[in-house]
Amino acid sequence: MSPVETLVFRPASLPPLSRVVLRAAVLVLAWETRARTRKQLRKLDRHMLRDIGLDALSAEAECNRPFWRD
Repeated sequence: MSPVETLVFRPASLPPLSRVVLRAAVLVLAWETRARTRKQLRKLDRHMLRDIGLDALSAEAECNRPFWRD
């Protein structure tokens, strides 16, 4: 769990509304990160994919997943 997630999920750390807003912000940040990294993955050639241990089919499957799916 990241430091931000630890802060978000500790019940006594923030007022309820602040926890909800922070949790939403963390979720949006995770979505943005997934969308960006999947877009970058799409740009890699076969040689680079092989270097990170992926084949073209696995990379394509990951790139086609919606950003809200982990």
